[in-house]
Amino acid sequence: MEDLNSSSRMHKVTMTNRKSCLINGVNDVLSFDIHEILLETEQGMLMIKGDDLHVSRLSLEKGEVDIDGKIDSFTYSDVANAGHKGGSLLSKLFG
Repeated sequence: MEDLNSSSRMHKVTMTNRKSCLINGVNDVLSFDIHEILLETEQGMLMIKGDDLHVSRLSLEKGEVDIDGKIDSFTYSDVANAGHKGGSLLSKLFG
């Protein structure tokens, strides 16, 4: 049986023409809308910004996400360095 331990997953981002991307090493999808997608990955939190963004395929068992739309930016934030003071998760990650 395949080991589904998230610590053994490799993180990889493959983007084609800023219109679609396949992301491996995804542990969770924290939020998404047509302008922003927030993922928890093996390399920290990943915020994807753009327009008309859609999660077209999600397999948390495999740690894979396919995203379509106009992709403008990828921003990583290390959760371990977010601190433990009060405030929301997003303010800790990107504040």
